[in-house]
Amino acid sequence: MKKKVLFCATVDYHFKAFHLPYLKWFKDQGWEVHVAASGKMMLPYVDEKYNIPIQRSPFSMKNIIAYKELKNIIDQNKYQIIHCHTPMGGVLARLAARFSRNNGTKLIYTAHGFHFCKGAPILNWFLYYPIEKVLAKYTDCLITINEEDNNLANKKNFKAQTIKHVHGVGVNTDLFFPVKTFHKSILRTEYGYNDEDFLMFYAAEFNKNKNQQLLIKSLARIKDEIPYSKLLLAGDGPLLEECKQLAIKLGVIGKVDFLGYRTDIVTLLKISDVAVASSLREGLPVNILEAMSCGLPIIASVNRGHSELVKNGLNGYIVPPNDIHQFSSRLIELFHSSELLTQMGIESQKIVKGYSLARVGLELSEIYSGYIVGEEHETKSKYSSAYL
Repeated sequence: MKKKVLFCATVDYHFKAFHLPYLKWFKDQGWEVHVAASGKMMLPYVDEKYNIPIQRSPFSMKNIIAYKELKNIIDQNKYQIIHCHTPMGGVLARLAARFSRNNGTKLIYTAHGFHFCKGAPILNWFLYYPIEKVLAKYTDCLITINEEDNNLANKKNFKAQTIKHVHGVGVNTDLFFPVKTFHKSILRTEYGYNDEDFLMFYAAEFNKNKNQQLLIKSLARIKDEIPYSKLLLAGDGPLLEECKQLAIKLGVIGKVDFLGYRTDIVTLLKISDVAVASSLREGLPVNILEAMSCGLPIIASVNRGHSELVKNGLNGYIVPPNDIHQFSSRLIELFHSSELLTQMGIESQKIVKGYSLARVGLELSEIYSGYIVGEEHETKSKYSSAYL
């Protein structure tokens, strides 16, 4: 009988965006790969896909239905490994699998950024911290992806069997890389931009946390100092229209390109001059890692994820949240120094090597191998040859 692994998250797009290499890895080892999440997206390397109504809000009654469906799936399939992601995916999977662990199922949970952290609202601590504290005892391996969360999990003595630190979900440095000036010029022409344009890029959902308003307000401050400045915002979301209205109000609507959902992020990064990020909370942001891999300097708001990746003054700048004056001043500083732009971009590439797909693949393979009886060395060897 084939061994089975279940990956669980709130929405299925999470796997397309971050975890396809790891679904493929299990498939290549001869495992039967199942995915449980909300959504009807077709995913490669998956033998069985379950569309269950997991909701982001912990107060949604649909999560009760999702829990029952997920428990039935787990009870029927008798998985050897369950790897869950996202807050609600992690909550429901660990509750649904708590008795299956008595029969040998190993439960792995990746925390992509605890909602309770330094600077988080006190409500987050009251709501999310007790949940994670309790559920840790149903977790064979708790994976954190940034140093602050790793320290917090250990300091608060979470009762997971093991706590491991992995360097994010991995960035494909073979895909995300900088281009030469000539190639960049050609790509810009294809996208309707000129060589003299100063392009600032940010890809994120338009929501309260991502805080695109900071970028639009900063753009309004620099529009005279940098006349050919352009802010490229990729993504959709509930606050998209509000941000458009803000751009109109501040007189910069012609300088902001609202790009919508895009599948060409890699090219958009390669034509840009600087990556900007305004979010209030991040675990270890993939958008920043991809920008760094493309050789871009970063200007980002202070949070644990940004601060781990951006070394202030080395590969970019970290600024206080909602500090429009400092954010715009850093943009002006980079605009006036092509040498600084280049040097910071080089430093970004150096730093991102520690978060590559190859490194993260090896880190995860070591964790998975610990739960594959009798196959540890063979499995690790296969993973190494696939990613190095």
